[in-house]
Amino acid sequence: MTSSALGRDFRLLWSATVSSRFGDALRTPALALLAATMTRDPRVIAAVTVAGLLPPLLFGLLGGVYADRWDRRRTMALVDGVRAVVVAALAVAVALDRSPVVAILVAAFLLASLGTLFDSASFALLPAVVLPGALPRANGRLQAGSAVAGGFLGAPAAGVLFVLAPALPFAIDAVSFAVAALLVLALSPSPAVATGTAPRRGSVWSEIVEGVRWLRGHQTLWRITVLTAASNLAIAGLMAVLVLYALDVLRVPPAGYGVFAACAIVGGVAGALGSGRLAAALGTVAALRAVLAAQTVALVGFALARHPVPGGIALAVFAAGTVVWNSLWASYGQRQVPSGLLGRVGAAQRMVGVLTAPVGAGLAGLVGAAYGTVPVAGAAAGTFALVTLAAWWALRPAAPTPTAAPTSGGTAARPAPHPSR
Repeated sequence: MTSSALGRDFRLLWSATVSSRFGDALRTPALALLAATMTRDPRVIAAVTVAGLLPPLLFGLLGGVYADRWDRRRTMALVDGVRAVVVAALAVAVALDRSPVVAILVAAFLLASLGTLFDSASFALLPAVVLPGALPRANGRLQAGSAVAGGFLGAPAAGVLFVLAPALPFAIDAVSFAVAALLVLALSPSPAVATGTAPRRGSVWSEIVEGVRWLRGHQTLWRITVLTAASNLAIAGLMAVLVLYALDVLRVPPAGYGVFAACAIVGGVAGALGSGRLAAALGTVAALRAVLAAQTVALVGFALARHPVPGGIALAVFAAGTVVWNSLWASYGQRQVPSGLLGRVGAAQRMVGVLTAPVGAGLAGLVGAAYGTVPVAGAAAGTFALVTLAAWWALRPAAPTPTAAPTSGGTAARPAPHPSR
């Protein structure tokens, strides 16, 4: 899945990302299972999930600031080293049967908080590792590797390992973080790869504002970000009721739901591997418009399907489009944003993109409870149709020049089964 044409440093970064994602896929369900062994209170179980979801919204922009201030290679290695220690401590506590619910909540919150800094640094580091023209393919390879490691390997293994020994998924996660840290440290320590910009003199808040203003001032990148947020409204709503829709409407047998859900992973991997070719054939912005159109058709098919096979095919096509969008969106931003702003602008992109997800999930729950899940699927298809129409009007193949002034530290411009456009 890696490519020698992308170079040694990309292979190291890819391996570190896949290792870390595998550990994440083990830990996330294991935390829920661990909490369920201590209490059946739905509020506590939900709190574990919330503890992992809040940090990107609370600290995402802050992580972007420090990804631009600090040595990105060392920051990623340090973050994964700290995460390895945290998860190892949790594994020991679980093995000794001394892991109260509070410890689970703290661990989930701390790991997600550290992840915001890691994600910002990783996003900003990639353009220094591969050539600008290879960014769509590189982002696609990263997404494909993460999907395989998480969806095909980590997630199915989590439950089995937890049954064997509750501490085992956490111990393996700690090892995966340690391996990832060592792989990142092995990256070439050249200034282009290791650092963001010259030391900054502004306050944290002023640097956050600077990144947000730059994003808002770049017309095409801002429009892509808003379109991402709009589409995530539909994606989150659909994912919130997917299991009920599959069981009740598509008549997927309970024993076969895992296979049905795997269609999304298969589609995601296919989309990730094809994103670079699509961008090369159409151009990034034109490819983004085409992806939205294809996803709209897939969602209409999904909403009309009443059998597992056509429903699964439609879901796979839709998931492929989501991954292609993610890869191309990231690549476009990485080519356009000055190096010294990549951490902050990338963090702002991600935050704006996911703000609508909780709203979509909440609305889907209310509509599903009142009218069933079929209207939710129809509303998701309708939302994508509107987003597609907006994209064909708003996006142009040639990106305009940013209106905001470049910052002192920047160099020449170059720029998630669950909602993560």
